[in-house]
Amino acid sequence: MSDNQAFEKIFAGARLRRLRRERGMTQAEAAEALGLSASYLNLLERNQRPVTARVLLALAEAFDVDVRSFANESDRQLIADLTEAAADPVLAGLELDRVELNELADSQPRAAEALTRLFQSYREMATATADLATRMSGPGATTGGPGVVLESVRNAIDAHHNHFPDLEEAAEALSDRAGLRSRNRDQALAAYLQDQHGFTVRVLDEDVMAGARRRLDFHGRRLLLSETLPPASRGFHMAVVLASLEQADLLDSLCDQIDLPSAEGRRLLRIGLANYFAGAVQMPYAAFHRAAETNRYHLGVLQRRFEASYEQVCHRLTTLQRPGARGLPFFMIRVDAAGNVSKRFGGGIMPFARAGGGCPKWNLYDALRMPERILTQSFELPDGTRMLSLARGQSTQGPTGQPPVLHAIALGCDWDNAGKIAHADGMSDANPAAIGLACRLCDREDCAQRAFPPLNRKLTMDPHQLRASPYAFGES
Repeated sequence: MSDNQAFEKIFAGARLRRLRRERGMTQAEAAEALGLSASYLNLLERNQRPVTARVLLALAEAFDVDVRSFANESDRQLIADLTEAAADPVLAGLELDRVELNELADSQPRAAEALTRLFQSYREMATATADLATRMSGPGATTGGPGVVLESVRNAIDAHHNHFPDLEEAAEALSDRAGLRSRNRDQALAAYLQDQHGFTVRVLDEDVMAGARRRLDFHGRRLLLSETLPPASRGFHMAVVLASLEQADLLDSLCDQIDLPSAEGRRLLRIGLANYFAGAVQMPYAAFHRAAETNRYHLGVLQRRFEASYEQVCHRLTTLQRPGARGLPFFMIRVDAAGNVSKRFGGGIMPFARAGGGCPKWNLYDALRMPERILTQSFELPDGTRMLSLARGQSTQGPTGQPPVLHAIALGCDWDNAGKIAHADGMSDANPAAIGLACRLCDREDCAQRAFPPLNRKLTMDPHQLRASPYAFGES
C-alpha cells in the first residue's frame, strides 16, 4: 500500500480546528499557510474530506507539528476515560457504545475531556463520602479533593506531551553559563551555586536533616542535602533549587498558561515544572537525544553517560518531543507493591486506568520481585494495539529503621518501534501477553487472573459450570 493510500481515510477535523485556534489563526490564514483554499480547509475541519498525505506534509512544514498526532487514531487515554465514565451506573442506562464514544472524542474533544473531568471529580467525591473522609468538609471539597488535583496536573502535562520548549532552552542556557559537562555535573553545579548565588552545598547526616531530603537555608546561605540521596540525585536537586532561584518568572508564566481548577494544582504543577527543568539540566536535550539514538535507547548506557538513575533516564525519554529532533514516543509508569500509581506519562500512545489496580499479567509487577533487572515483554491491549514494555524494580533508601522503598518502573512504546531499541533484540511478538488496562475496563473472557467483572458487561453466572475466570459475562 502506498503512503497516499495509507493516509486517504484520515479524518481529523477536530484536531485541525484545534491546532488552528491554538495558533490564533482564521481559516483563511491557515489555508494560505497550508497552500489550500479556505473552502477546502473548511471541508477538512468539518470531516467532509479526509486529510491526505499532501496535507499532512504541509502541516509538518507550515506548523512544525508531529504528523503522527493526526495519523493516529483518537486519543487512547481519552477513549479509555470515556469508556469508564459510560460504564458507571449513572450513565450505563444510556448504553453508549464505543463507536459513539470515538465519534465524541474525534468531533468534540474538548467536550469529551470536560465529561471525563466531571466524572473523575464525581468519582473522587463519591469515594471520599463513602469512606467518611473528613477532608471533604475542608478546603479540598471545592476542588473535588487531592485525587482530582493530582489528575488535573497529570492531564495538563500529558496535554503538552510532557515537553516544555521554554524550559529546555533555559536549561541549555544554564549549562552554557555554568560550563556543565556530561561528567561531574554536580560539582560544577555546586560551584555555580556558590559563585552566582552565594549558597554552599552541604551533604549532612540523616539525623541532622530530621527526615528532609533537601532544605534551602536562606539565612545561612546553604543548600542542605541528605546523605540518603544517591550521588546521581544530588546534582538533580541542585538544579531544582536553581529553577526556583533563576526561573521563577518562567515557571509562573507556564503555570498561567495552563488552566488548573485549584491553587493546590498550580503549586503541584510548578514543582513538576521545576523538576522538569532539573532533568533537562542533568540530561541536555541535544546531547541526550543524540546518545539515545546512537546507542539504540540502551538504558544502562544512558545512565552511565549522564550519571543519572534508571527512573531519571526513563522520565527524560518521555520528553523528547522537540520538532525536528524527536525521539521515540514512550510511555512511563511507576507503581508500588500495592499497585498505587505515583508517576504516569501516557506519551499519547498508552491509556491508563484512572482508578483501581492494573493488570497482573503485565510484567511491571514481576519487576518488584527482581529489583535492578530489566524485564522485557511484548503485550497486546484489548483493542489490538501491541506494545513493548521494559520494566525494572527500583529500591531506594528509606528513613533509618524503615525498610527500603520499592517501586516498579515501566518504560514502553509501540511494538513497531521495538527494532530501534537495544533491549528488544531477540524478542518476538508472535505470542504477546494479552493484558488489559484494569479488570473493570477489560472485556477479555476466560482470564484466570480476573479480579472484577468488566463495568460494561452483565454477569451471567452459571451454577452448573466453572470456567477459568471467576466471572462469566454476556453482552452489555
